[in-house]
Amino acid sequence: MDLDEKARQILRQNDKGGYTLPTHGLYPYQWNWDSAFAAWGFATFDVPRAWDEFDTLFASQWACGMVPHIIFHEPDPSYFPGPDVWCTGQSPATSGISQPPVAATMVRLVLEMDKKAGLERLAAIYPKLVAWHRWWHEVRCVHGPAAIIHPWESGRDNCPDWDIGMAGVDGSNVGSYTRRDTGHVDPSMRPQKEQYDRYIAMVQFGGSVRWDQEKIVAEGPFLMADPGITFILMRAHEDLIALGEILGEDTQEISRWADSLRAALPQIWNPDLGAYDAKNLRTQQFAGILGSGALLAYVAGAGNPTLDTQLMRVWDAVTYGIPSADPHNPAFDARRYWRGPSWPFLNALIAIGFREMGRPDLDERLRRETADAIAKNGFAEYFDPHDATACGGADFTWTAAIWLTWAGRDAEQVRGAA
Repeated sequence: MDLDEKARQILRQNDKGGYTLPTHGLYPYQWNWDSAFAAWGFATFDVPRAWDEFDTLFASQWACGMVPHIIFHEPDPSYFPGPDVWCTGQSPATSGISQPPVAATMVRLVLEMDKKAGLERLAAIYPKLVAWHRWWHEVRCVHGPAAIIHPWESGRDNCPDWDIGMAGVDGSNVGSYTRRDTGHVDPSMRPQKEQYDRYIAMVQFGGSVRWDQEKIVAEGPFLMADPGITFILMRAHEDLIALGEILGEDTQEISRWADSLRAALPQIWNPDLGAYDAKNLRTQQFAGILGSGALLAYVAGAGNPTLDTQLMRVWDAVTYGIPSADPHNPAFDARRYWRGPSWPFLNALIAIGFREMGRPDLDERLRRETADAIAKNGFAEYFDPHDATACGGADFTWTAAIWLTWAGRDAEQVRGAA
C-alpha cells in the first residue's frame, strides 16, 4: 500500500461518523484542533465529510462562544481525566477549556478546494466561528496577547514555555488517580507525574468555580500569554475576514480584533531572548526559551530578521523538521511530547507562512524533512527531530492529513493558503 492510500485508510479507520479520533486507544474522543486538521485531510478525497467534521465540532460550542478542547461523545473508561473529572454540565459532556483556534484557517483551506460545494456549508458555520473568535477576544485577550488558563489549552501541553507558570500551581492535594495515557505509549514520551498533578489541580479549580471563564482568568492558579495561540488567532482572524467577505458579511468587528492582537505583539517580544516568548501574566516574567509557538509567527506574517536568525539556529541543530523546543536549552528532551519533538502538523502551519513570505526554499526543506520522517517511520503522532524515531500514538489522524495536503505532495501540488 502506498503512503497516500495508507493516509486515507487512517482517516477512515479513525472516523467515528461525523467526527474523527486522533488515534484509537490513546485519544478516544473528539479533540478540537485535531478535528480541524482532519477536515483538511478529508477534503483531499471527500469534501462533504470534511464539512461534517466542522459541523460536529461546533455543535458542542458553549453558549458563551467557547469551543471546548475535548467532546466526550461516548463513554470510554480508558481515558483520564474524563467527563466525571471535568464536570462542566454540558451535553454532550465536554472539557472546560478551549484549544488553538485554527478552525477558520482550515475552513478557508477546505473551501478553496471546492468553493461551489462549500458556500452553503460555510454560511452555516460562519456565525459560529465569529462567536468563537469574539470569545477569544473578550475572555482570553483581556491582557492583550492571547492567554491560556491551562497548559492543555495551548495544545502544546508540557512544553518548557509553561514551566514558570506551572511552578506556582499546587498539585499536592489533588488526591489519587490513575493515568491512562502511560498505558498506551512509552511513559518517557509523556508528561511527568508532578506535571500531571498540577494539570489536575487546575481542572479542579475550574470545576470549583463552575467553569466561570472570567473568574478563572482573574483568580485561577495559572495564566500565561501564549505566542502560539496569539499567532494562530491572528492568522485565523485574517482568514475569517476573507470568509466573511466571500459571504458579503460586515467584517469590521473582526478587523478590530485583528488590529488589537497585532498591537499587543510587543508585550510578548523578549529582547533578552531575541524572540517572541511566553509570559506569566501573574508575575510579568518571561519563560526565557524559544519554542515552536514563537515560530508560528510566520503563519501570521509576524516574522522579522532577528527571529529568522533564531529559527535557523534551532532548525539547523536537528534533521527532521522544526523542534518544539530549543535543542540548545537544558529543558530540551527529543522524545518527550512538546519538550523537543518535531510535529508534522505544526511544520505544515509554519510552512504556509514560509510560502507567503516568498521563501519556497524553506517550505521545500521543511516539507522534505517532514515527509522523510513519515516515510521512514510511519504516521506517528510526533518524531524525534534528530533521528525520526516515531513517538506517541501510531496511525495518527493529523499526521495522515498533513501527508495528504502537504508533506506527501510536490511543490506544485501543495495547497497553500488563498
